[in-house]
Parts: sequence; C-alpha cells; structure tokens
Amino acid sequence: MTETSIQARAEQLKALHEAPEILSVVNVWDAISASTVAALPETKAIATAGHSIAAALGYADGTMPLDVALSGVERIVKAVDLPVTADLDDGYEDPAETIRRAIGIGVVGANVEDRLRPFDEAVARVQAIIKAADNEGIPFQLNARTDAIAKAGDRPIQESIEDAIARGRAFLDAGAALVFVPGALTREVIEPLVEGLGHGKLSVIGAPGALPAAELQELGVARVSYGPFTQRVALRALQELAADLYGTGVIPSDTPALN
Repeated sequence: MTETSIQARAEQLKALHEAPEILSVVNVWDAISASTVAALPETKAIATAGHSIAAALGYADGTMPLDVALSGVERIVKAVDLPVTADLDDGYEDPAETIRRAIGIGVVGANVEDRLRPFDEAVARVQAIIKAADNEGIPFQLNARTDAIAKAGDRPIQESIEDAIARGRAFLDAGAALVFVPGALTREVIEPLVEGLGHGKLSVIGAPGALPAAELQELGVARVSYGPFTQRVALRALQELAADLYGTGVIPSDTPALN
C-alpha cells in the first residue's frame, strides 16, 4: 500500500469519526470475516478484534505476541479497500514503535488500552503514539481506551466515571481522536461521560445489554464497536450447525458462497 493510499484511508476514518452520525464498526478477525463484512454497503470502516484474532490463533486474550498480532491485522488490511482500525492491546512494550509498524502495514487507527496504569504513565504512552504517527505524516485515529470502568473492581461507579473523564481528557489533549470506555452500557453512565469528554468524543462497546446505536448517537457517542461478540455469534452458529449435522441435518440449500 502506498503512502498516499494510507493517508487517504486515514483521512476517511477521521471524517467518519467527526461526522454527526455514529460510526458503527463490526469487528472482524481474519481475511474472510473482513471481506464478508466489507461487502455490505453499510460498512464504512473495518475494526479488528484483538481478542478474536488471538482466539483464532490459539492465544488467550492479551497474550498474543506483537509480530503475530500485526501479521493477523495485515491480512485484514490486504483483504479490504476500507480504512482499518486495529485493536493493539496496550501498545506492547514500545507503543510508538508498535504504531509505526502498524502504519507501515496500512493501519490508520487503533485501540490502545491503558490497563489502569498510573495516570502520568498512561498519558505518556498516548503522547508517544501520537508523536510516532505524526512523524509518519498520518492523521492516525487513536481510539484511546481507558479501563477506568471495566477494571474498576468494587470502586463506586461515580469515582470510576470521574477517573475515566480525567484520563480521557488527558488522552484527547495528547492528540487521541476518541476515548474508548468499555463498560459504559447505560444512559446513566454514558451521559456524564459525554458531558465530561465532549460531544462526539466517546467510543463504546455494544456488548449484550447495551443501548441501540440510534440511542447512542442521540446521547452524543461517536463510535460503537462490538469486540469479541461478533466472533462469539459466528461460533455459536457454527456449533449449532455442527450439532444439527451430527443429527439428521443437512447444509441449508440457501447457504451463500461467501468464502
């Protein structure tokens, strides 16, 4: 992929993040899942799911080596003609180098999680990512994730919301495009996050029980993704088909040739 095409895809993803409409990204984990989702006219960008790529390759979530992760993401980038935003865990040992390498394979955005590192350390890692992207000349779209709610333990939710806002504001000030707050599922949590971070700056995950995308848009959420849940739905369909085939079932006659 040429530098010009990477630049164009980055600008395209930036425009989608800044549009008044919420950006829904359906997470994929390999070339065929990516091309299947990309074939839908509603698909504007592709998001990888690190958890799902790891599971497909036999790794527990968060344990996949960087080289393996980037190799999996590269297959997805090559399979589609759309902007790809990648789940890159916590950025690994050197987040700046991780982003530099990701841009090199055509990635134009990423989720990078703070794992509740100390505040200053978490901000410094975001700053390093943005500096690395700027050095590559790409308007890289960092969806900076904070685990202030997802990994809060028994901490009162109000304290977690305040921590997420403080971290998120610092990430935005450092150059992140959006702030990703897993665990923000209800109106009572999302409303103060949008107020604290700004309209069009919050990214959430559409986990089971989450609000519909239209309601999220109404609340001022910029982006919704679906993490490992898309793969779980696909795997359930496979398992249910297998159980049927072990019985008296046959492959449905209307099965499309998507692969």
